[in-house]
Formats: sequence, C-alpha cells, structure tokens
Amino acid sequence: MEIPAISHSVKRSLEICERARQLIPGITQLLSRRPTRAALGVSPIYAARAKGCKIWDVDGNEYVDWMSGVGPIILGYADEVVDEAVREQISRGSISTLVSEASVELAEELVRLIPSAEMVRYAKGGGEACAVAVRIARGVTGRDKVLFCGYHGWHDWYLAANLGGERLDDHLLPGIEPIGVPRCLEGTALPFKYGDLNLLEDLLKKHEGQVACIIMEPMRSEEPPPGFLEGVRQLATHHGVVLIFDEVSSGFRIALGGVQEYTGVVPDLSVFAKAISNGYPMAAVVGRREFMEPASRMFISSAYWDDNIGIAAALATLRELERRQAPAYFEQLGADFKERIARAAQAAGLDAGCAGVAAHPGIRFGGLDPQTLRKVHTLFIQENARRGVILPPGFFFNCAHDQEALDHTEAAVRESFALIKEGLERDNLDQLLECPPQEDLFRRMVR
Repeated sequence: MEIPAISHSVKRSLEICERARQLIPGITQLLSRRPTRAALGVSPIYAARAKGCKIWDVDGNEYVDWMSGVGPIILGYADEVVDEAVREQISRGSISTLVSEASVELAEELVRLIPSAEMVRYAKGGGEACAVAVRIARGVTGRDKVLFCGYHGWHDWYLAANLGGERLDDHLLPGIEPIGVPRCLEGTALPFKYGDLNLLEDLLKKHEGQVACIIMEPMRSEEPPPGFLEGVRQLATHHGVVLIFDEVSSGFRIALGGVQEYTGVVPDLSVFAKAISNGYPMAAVVGRREFMEPASRMFISSAYWDDNIGIAAALATLRELERRQAPAYFEQLGADFKERIARAAQAAGLDAGCAGVAAHPGIRFGGLDPQTLRKVHTLFIQENARRGVILPPGFFFNCAHDQEALDHTEAAVRESFALIKEGLERDNLDQLLECPPQEDLFRRMVR
C-alpha cells in the first residue's frame, strides 16, 4: 500500500495556536498536548472532529490517530454506545441535589472487576485521584512520607520531590521547577527506581515509622521484573505501609481488572482514570475496606464528583469493554502492530522496533545518543503526520483501530523509517526536519 506524503497545510492550526498563546498559559491544559511535544508546523494542533480511530483537523486533513486522546479513548472516538448512554443521562440531568443510583451501580461494577476493590470513591481526573489516594493513606496511617515510582500528576505532594533536587527527572520531565509548592514539603516525597527492591527496602528502613504509602505505576509497556511486584507487596506489608497502584494509564488495557489482575499482585488502594469512561471526565479510587472506610471521616469532597455524566459513561464503557473482550483484542492488535513495525524497520535497514507487552507496546530506536534520538523522534512524528498518521513512539490502542488503520500505518511508517535511515547515514537529520526538535519526552522509570 503506497502512502504518498500528503501535501497538507496546518496553517489554520498555527493561526489558532498564536491566538491561544496570548490567552492560555502553556497553550493547552495537558502538557502532552502542547504543540512543541510533536512536530510543530507539520503536526496538527486543533481538531474539528474525531470518530473511531480517526481525527480531522481544522485544516481539513484526515489522520489515523494512535494516541487515542493521550489515553482516555479505549473504545474509539464518539463511540455510539457510550455517547447514547451520555445523551440519555443528559436528558435526565447531570447533577442534582440528590445522588443517582448509578453511582452505586458503578461502584458495584468496579468491585466486581478489580481485585483490590471493596469500596470506591470518585474523582474527575487521574492526578486528583492520586492525590485523594495519598490523602487517604496518610489519614489511615498518621504518617507523612510517600515513596513513589513513576508519574502521578501535578499536585504538591508529588512535585515536592523536586524541592530537594531534581528527583523527578527519571519519573516525569527533567528540570521541572517546583514553583508554587510549599518549601515545608521538602523530604516528604521520595522516589525509588522501578525494579530495585533493595533501594525500596533501604528507604523503608531509613524512614521507618514515617512512610504512609508506596505509590507506583505497576507497569506500562514492559513486563515487571520477576518477583518485583511481589517483593514490593511484601515490603509494604512488613513495614505497615499502604501500597497504592496507579493504574491511570494501564487500567483496562492489559486486563479489565488492571495490572493487579494480570500479575496477581493486589495492592491496598488503586487509582483508575483515563480509559474508564472513553473520554468523559471520570476517575476512581478503589481499595480494601479497612483503608477506604476511614475516608468517610476525612474531608475529601467535591460537587462534581457526583456528576452523573461521567458515571453513565464509565458504566457503559466498562460493560462494552467486557462485551467486546477488549484486552484480548488489544493483545491480537498489538501482536499484528509489532510485526508490521518490525517489517518496516527491516525494509529500511533501521535499528528500530516495537517492544513491550502486545496490549500496550512502544516504538524504540536503538544505538542513538539522546540528542540524535530527539531529532529522530521528531522526524518520525513529522513524516508520519505528512502521511496522515498521528503516531509518536508512545501510543495507546483503542477498539476502533482496524486492518485499514494498520495497513495505512505500516505503509507510512515504512517510508518514515526509510527517511530516518537516510538521514542517519548522511548525517543530515537537521536538513530533513521542518521544525525544531521535539521537547524532551516524558521519561518513565516504568516501561
């Protein structure tokens, strides 16, 4: 399948971006959506509409999108079943003085699906749900310190790690300044490296009796090292520390019950968001009764957490994921995707591939120094966009990705890889780039 480079323009996107620059600090609300995170000047910035696995931008260009809204879209854009459930709920009202029975139905579904869930609290986004989970753990234990691994949002408890140095460099972005975070929080959030049980044990011993919780992404695209999660569970139990799994990104893709179902390692509390409601704002903190019930006596409260739109969307999404056997579909889709990327890399003679678990892999380029890798990532995004594909090295599958999307993407990536190979051999990547190199990617200790 030949995919000629699209002679497309993103002129209107860029014009709107200039308007936004004067009005919205950072241009977008999510860091990952900032135009400088892609190929500025070539990648689309503003969408006119989205359906299934495709996006149409404001300049009229059509794209196969593999980012799935940066994670929330798991069934596909504008999914008919979810949207109909939302429309029906809108006709009955979104929020009222009284609470809807649907909030109990959703809690029952989550308890049925997720191994750690015995009780449930709601929120609207992953970052605030992580903050709720940490608040609960601190309230239950009466301790202040948090040990963490991975990315957990923007709140003070987490960014406090950088008050004593750039400890988030391998978890979030390098060089994040904790502007606005109270200095008195220094020393309350301490990182540990994924896979390093010895470091975690040393931290627990050093801060014995002071650690409220361990919060971590249990996995992303790579299998956990043998025995690692089991070891974390044992250490948390031994030291009387609450173990929290942040499944905001991993939830419902590897297994409907999350990584904890997939691995058999059950935390005390868990956080789910993003894909829980196929693009409607919704999040949940779930956990064992002994840890969740005390939250009824803590001041954790928001009017919009009882919003029935997110609850209706989540109920419909979870039921559709189960009916469509989504994790099995992602496993099959991912295996096919990985084969196609491998074929494209082989055809180009490029040291590249798609690695990780089939349901949530990532594209890797080998043998490159960090500066060259930034240029290669940008060129990859740029050339894919020119061929009607939104595909960075990190991405999310959804149920609407089909054979047509795979065929289009394989052809586009084959040509993108060939250009990258040429640029590396001729040492002219700078000449091939039509935009500045992409800003540093999220660095995850958890792959």
